[in-house]
Amino acid sequence: MFDLCLSVANSHLLIFRHITPLVLISGLFICGCTEQEIDRRPNIVIILADDFGVGDIQSHFPNGKIPSPYLDQFTEQSMRFTNAHSGSAVCTPTRYGLLTGRYAWRTRLQEWVLASYEPPLIAEDRLTLPKFLQNHGYATACIGKWHLGWNWPGPQPSTMEEEAHIHSKNTWYFDQPITGGPTERGFDNYFGVHLPNMPPFTFIKNDRIVEQPTARFEYDPYDGRFMPRIFDGNPIAPDWKLDQILPEITKRAVSYIHEQAQEDEPFFLYFPMTSPHTPIVPSEPFIGKSGISSVADFIMETDWSAGQVIQSLEDAGIADDTLVIFTSDNGHLPQGWDDLIEVGHEPSGPYRGRKAEIWEGGHRIPLLVRWPGNIQGGIVNDDLLSLNDIFATCADILDTVLSNDVAEDSFSFLPTLLGESETPYRDHLVSHSVGGEFAYTEEGWKLVYRNETPNRDQSRGKPRILELYHLAEDIAETTNLIDQEPERAEQLRERLDTVVSRGTSRDGPDQSNDTNVEIETTQMLRWGPPIN
Repeated sequence: MFDLCLSVANSHLLIFRHITPLVLISGLFICGCTEQEIDRRPNIVIILADDFGVGDIQSHFPNGKIPSPYLDQFTEQSMRFTNAHSGSAVCTPTRYGLLTGRYAWRTRLQEWVLASYEPPLIAEDRLTLPKFLQNHGYATACIGKWHLGWNWPGPQPSTMEEEAHIHSKNTWYFDQPITGGPTERGFDNYFGVHLPNMPPFTFIKNDRIVEQPTARFEYDPYDGRFMPRIFDGNPIAPDWKLDQILPEITKRAVSYIHEQAQEDEPFFLYFPMTSPHTPIVPSEPFIGKSGISSVADFIMETDWSAGQVIQSLEDAGIADDTLVIFTSDNGHLPQGWDDLIEVGHEPSGPYRGRKAEIWEGGHRIPLLVRWPGNIQGGIVNDDLLSLNDIFATCADILDTVLSNDVAEDSFSFLPTLLGESETPYRDHLVSHSVGGEFAYTEEGWKLVYRNETPNRDQSRGKPRILELYHLAEDIAETTNLIDQEPERAEQLRERLDTVVSRGTSRDGPDQSNDTNVEIETTQMLRWGPPIN
């Protein structure tokens, strides 16, 4: 697939928008606008925290017990979306959706995430957000956690497997280039880790291992980091320090911003953080800082890391030329949950559930957007929003129309950001859980297709259980109204079927999924068979 887009002829787009104070009307904002010429395309920075809960920014929920001074300040400068959602309740699928504008359940991956040494989830011919921005003159970089697969070199190929982490038992050639990664999916530069709690435990730069993992990981059940036992004995770089991953990628993100500030071309920085995802490893300055637990300490370090990246834009003198998004890939991690609840901190706020689950706490996330001179700071918006929508929004900023086979589930929320629209830009949302469950939300109603049991292997092939919730009156999803509202449930079911079967959420010609997608029955396979 190639970039079949209609774009403006002038690569240095002129945007004539300046937002003056806004007025709140029914949860939306109307602005008076004066024309101000911006003579360069904005830099774009996306900060994606990992397993950071919607309740983990203190200014959003003042009863929270974990200080977040950097994100509190950023909130004052940003438009805050209270009804924002990740494309999935777990890591890999959300990252796929953010970078492609397409739901990941349209791929062959029907549940869970990519395991160690599995191949790229993003097809080689699919246009990604970084590639799109490259085509419009942007320098692009990814610094942090990738978790979208590589073609690892070895005596056997990287393949999609039903058994989790079976490839961790194989031999791989760490001194050879690794293909199919970020630099082949639209990024000029990459530095980071596949995943902080999966092998090989070492940094990767572009397509090469930075330090050969010649040592072996030793599992310790008592160290409190929540590392998987299955990886005992797996390759690790000598003297690898898990608590230095976040400080190192933060430092490199800050350096990248300062370097790019000296260039004439705009840049796109995608900063997928490794925290507060496991391993729970706050660095020394943050150990004990929260007074609660190591998880709370790590959340504070996450706040600090995001703050350093945001501050570097100020220090480099380019904050006014940069659109910044802070968000998370899914709900709060389960590890250390009880310690937070015990002290009165609610990682999911008022919402039910947490990471991996189909309930709101699994996929409702914080989302803040700052673009000085264009977006009014301190605004709160409650329209439905998906991380998939970032792609179409960036295209809209560049006054570009995406072809129908690009970003099939992405809608631009630029008019909302600019205060130019009274109408919610998105009227529905499809959510997905770690076990492959679906939910469909529209007009304050949410239809849930729940697996019979949390153990998806025990649910395979069995009908899913339908539940219906009126989020507009029951945000905590406490009352199942499926028996009281059968006609509404049927209407939502039909609309979900349509979105899934058409291969796209957008108007226009139907597109295609990569496999047959099961909604009403728990899927039999983790990787659905391909549609030829």
